[in-house]
Amino acid sequence: MTRRLDYNQLAPNGVKALGGVYGYVMQSGLSADLIELVYLRVSQINNCAYCLDMHTRDLIKMGVKIEKLALVQAWVEAGHLFNEHERAALAWAETVTRVSETGVPDEAFQTARAVFEEKELVDLTIAIGLMNAYNRMAISFRNTPQAALGN
Repeated sequence: MTRRLDYNQLAPNGVKALGGVYGYVMQSGLSADLIELVYLRVSQINNCAYCLDMHTRDLIKMGVKIEKLALVQAWVEAGHLFNEHERAALAWAETVTRVSETGVPDEAFQTARAVFEEKELVDLTIAIGLMNAYNRMAISFRNTPQAALGN
C-alpha cells in the first residue's frame, strides 16, 4: 500500500484543529485507557490499519494485557475482562460509529446513560466522532502503519 498524500503537510491547520479536539478529549476526565479502548474498537469497525496499529501499541504501553486487546472486538463475549464502563463505552462506540445502520436507538442511549454522566457521554461521543474522522483520513490517504514499516 502506498501513501496517497501527506495530509499533515498539506493541511497542517486542519490537522492541528483535530489535535485540539484530541487534547480536549484527553482532558475531559474520561480515563485514558477507556478512550484508547474506544479508539481501538472504532478503528476495528472502520478497518483502519494505521489506527489499529497505533492504538494497540498505545494500549500495550499503558499496560493493558494482550489477552484483553485480543478480545476487544468480541468484548460482549469476553465476560469479566471488561468492566461496566468499558462495556458501556464499547457498546456506545459501536452504535455511534455504525450510525447509518443503527440510527443510535433509544435503548443504546439509555444503556450508556445509565453508566455515564451527561457530560461524560457527550465527551465520549466527541471522542468517537474524532476517531471516525481520523480513521477516514488515514484510510482515504493510505497512511502506512508502523508495523508495515518494520518499526
